Amino acid sequence: MRDPAFGHRLVAWLLRPASGSWRAVALAVVLGIAVSTSLRANWGSDNAFVVKAARTLLDGGSPYEDKRFLYLPSAVLMAVPEALLPQTVLRWLLPVGMSGLLAAGWLAALRLFSVPLRSRLAVGGFAVLALAYKPYVNLVLIGNWTAISAAALPVALLLAHRRAWGAAGLVVGLAIACKPMLVPIGLLFLLARQWRGLAAAVLVPLGASLVGALLMPSPSLFFTKTLPFLFQGQDAYALPWDASPIAVLPRLGVPEPVAVAVAFAGAGAGLWGAWRRWRRPDSAEGEGGDQGQLRLVETACMVMLAAFLVSRPSFDHYLLVVLPLLLASGVRPGSMPRSPWFWLALAPQVALIPWPSELAHKRRAFKDCATLCGLAIVLARRALRSGRVILEPVTTAGSPPRTEPECAATPAESASRTAF
Repeated sequence: MRDPAFGHRLVAWLLRPASGSWRAVALAVVLGIAVSTSLRANWGSDNAFVVKAARTLLDGGSPYEDKRFLYLPSAVLMAVPEALLPQTVLRWLLPVGMSGLLAAGWLAALRLFSVPLRSRLAVGGFAVLALAYKPYVNLVLIGNWTAISAAALPVALLLAHRRAWGAAGLVVGLAIACKPMLVPIGLLFLLARQWRGLAAAVLVPLGASLVGALLMPSPSLFFTKTLPFLFQGQDAYALPWDASPIAVLPRLGVPEPVAVAVAFAGAGAGLWGAWRRWRRPDSAEGEGGDQGQLRLVETACMVMLAAFLVSRPSFDHYLLVVLPLLLASGVRPGSMPRSPWFWLALAPQVALIPWPSELAHKRRAFKDCATLCGLAIVLARRALRSGRVILEPVTTAGSPPRTEPECAATPAESASRTAF
């Protein structure tokens, strides 16, 4: 497990084309989860709040009369097509749509790292994620619009890597218009000094929300009722599932002010790590060298994980926004999935792995908080590690030897152990 040569052989095997049987099994797994979800009585419970808001608007009421509708006014407009569909049709379309969005995010993450879409990693990896990672099934079941952000972030990073920052900002802006989860990604545009992309990410949801507000009565309820409810961390309804340290630590006996301080300290360290990671470019040397994808992905994921530490609430399926990107990065040497700590952090979420029975009655919050904090610590440690480089002399015609960091910097070999 610590042999880098084994890691190279494993990655090479995963990048080979998947056989027809692999594709058939993967499709059966994904469709099986979607169909079984459609047959359950509690399908689409989260999506129901958004559909209800759209129907309320169509009936002439204010969506924000319902304190559990927590999205921007633009989301009401986005939900109108769903509100016009019969319940029977929506029952079968919603789980497939959720699965499709998650698959789109996975494929975009793979393309960011130039992984063939017919490879074993692409086909088998998504099936294993769907089958083994419990929050995947949960997200498809409840139909939460987190799936839109899970698709949008990898697509936006793929566009950004291709220097299409304006299009990336448009994708992020559309995702925020549906659900304001990707608001922290604005920091990535600031770090990259991509003002056009940042403007798109801000103006698209702002414009759509203004249109939505003009079409509904009492839009001010968003500020007087919804935001105060959200800032208070909702209520006992969401508390059993809230994985934020601010919600979990007090349930373990930690005073709430201390829990808040710990969460914000962790978020601050995460943002510091994101800034440090962005300032440390990746090497493009060698056949397995990276051309900036790791830098882009790890900075974005660090920003999102820092936000999840202080978000109220912070649910298990939020990690599906960053997890496909981190998993896809495993094809690069030195990436997070090549550390055993990465897999240890994910262990509480893997199906069939036992969890202490005394915590079973407290729902999933402790598992989810352990995974969230574990991933944040592992990524922050990687982001904050030394960015030392070895400078080599460069000789040009007609000039004495000199040292140029821009063209001669070679990353120092990491001493960290790898998982494969």
